Amino acid sequence: MINSKEFRKHAHQFVDWMADYYENIESYPVKSQVKPGDIYNQIPENAPQDSESIPDIFKDFEDIIMPGMTHWQHPHFHAYFNGNASFPSILAEMLTSTLGAQCMIWDTSPAAAELEEKMMNWLREMIGLPNFFHGVIQDTASTATLVAFLTAREQSTNYEINQKGFSGNENFRIYCSKEAHSSIDKGVKIAGFGLENLVHIPTDQNLALKPEALETAIKNDLEAGRKPTCVVAAIGTTGTTAIDPLEEIARICQKYKIWLHVDAAYFGSALVLPENRWMIKGIEMADSFVFNPHKWMFTNFDCSAYYVKDKEALLKTFEILPEYLKTKSRGQVNDYRDWGIQLGRRFRALKLWFVIRNFGVQGIKEKIKLHIDLTQEFARRLEKHPDFEILVPVHLNLVCFRFKPQQITNEKEINDINEKLLQLANDTGNVFLTHTKIGGQYALRMLFGQTYVEKRHMENVWELLLKLIKQL
Repeated sequence: MINSKEFRKHAHQFVDWMADYYENIESYPVKSQVKPGDIYNQIPENAPQDSESIPDIFKDFEDIIMPGMTHWQHPHFHAYFNGNASFPSILAEMLTSTLGAQCMIWDTSPAAAELEEKMMNWLREMIGLPNFFHGVIQDTASTATLVAFLTAREQSTNYEINQKGFSGNENFRIYCSKEAHSSIDKGVKIAGFGLENLVHIPTDQNLALKPEALETAIKNDLEAGRKPTCVVAAIGTTGTTAIDPLEEIARICQKYKIWLHVDAAYFGSALVLPENRWMIKGIEMADSFVFNPHKWMFTNFDCSAYYVKDKEALLKTFEILPEYLKTKSRGQVNDYRDWGIQLGRRFRALKLWFVIRNFGVQGIKEKIKLHIDLTQEFARRLEKHPDFEILVPVHLNLVCFRFKPQQITNEKEINDINEKLLQLANDTGNVFLTHTKIGGQYALRMLFGQTYVEKRHMENVWELLLKLIKQL
């Protein structure tokens, strides 16, 4: 094991490597080029019995691990949704790791609890949420959605399931669009509702949930003796970033007294720009809301901001007070272990504090605005080209499109050629794109949201696509 002197030496070397990594990141293939098993087979079968030196370990990191990494911080990472880092966030993570704090209650780390409370207030104001929402940091939006489901379940049964368990006759019903994130399916399973009680509501031509179809489903369930319990509205669905009509959905939920959870995991960050707040018109009627600063607010994974209107319902769902966690400060402070599933909690608020202060709210706005502008410019180029087609409306920073040569009309052939185009693009190592299917049509997803992406990267992708379609 190394001592403090050796730690200092190696830490300086690592920081130099980290800075070099970002300066040279474009020299790496964006998507790892290894095959299944390549990394596993290079790692010894058994753990070493004797100490190994940090230089030897680090050499293996460079030789074995790095080739197997997909580089999410590469400016040409245009796949899925971004999982962004930034220099201030990295610095804060270094301090968090050094402190090694376990931030389950106020007494275990008062600064962590109070900074988290303040950061949630900052974010609430930055994105335009009403002041009556109470915030807490969860690890991911998947966890936040599960927390919403459990709270809705307990509130609707006067907290009896936590005490007595399921009777088997609850008949809970959960509603979301067909385009909603798979974490909703997972949350429905974990919360005990059962997948058969997840109702997928039809969508309109823009793939947004149809409010009239939602109300019809709720009425039918009530007539059948079932219990509508929670509706999830998506502000930016995973496949196409469709935006559900929140205000209409919220009015339906109020009418039938159903918990409304708003999943803005990705697009929530874009609410820092006031011109985007039309997406959350009606938010004051929602019960809970989540967005991920670790996606589009330049804060290292993981950091998910969860807001709830009725704080007491949340606490009554999750609080447990064994003797060893009783403190004299209880009731005067926020003990965030009572605000979710985890007892042990990381000091996530520190990296938010560093990012918001170092960027400034204006700097965050400028980054997000740049990404939206790059996307719009890319979309304009697609629209002007006779052999490209945009398949759904472009929302903020995602374009779903396909290559559609004028001489080809067979849909299967068009799908096949787009799948081939995606493979060719990713095989170059110069970009990383992913796909979705829209009404059976194979669509390429182009996302501009990486922290350090610039206009030249958009132009590079465009030139690459023009080159590749000539091969097809």
